[in-house]
Amino acid sequence: MAIHKSAEKRARQNKKRHLRNASVKSSVKTRLKAVLGAVEDKKKDDSRKALAKAIVVIDKAASKGVLHKNTASRKISRLTRKVNQLG
Repeated sequence: MAIHKSAEKRARQNKKRHLRNASVKSSVKTRLKAVLGAVEDKKKDDSRKALAKAIVVIDKAASKGVLHKNTASRKISRLTRKVNQLG
């Protein structure tokens, strides 16, 4: 347990950040599943709309530092490739 005042504050900040980051990661995963589900069902329009929403959420997560920028780029690239393979 934290003893110094600064360490106690750091522990509080870490707890808040952990909750915020978990929420952002969860929303990213939800959007990913929506895109992948639409791709599996071979719905072109739905998958393109879901992809657009997913890209926004992933970029926000990267800008907040929740995801590394290369990880975000990789996720977007893979999703886009899957959607484009539908034709």
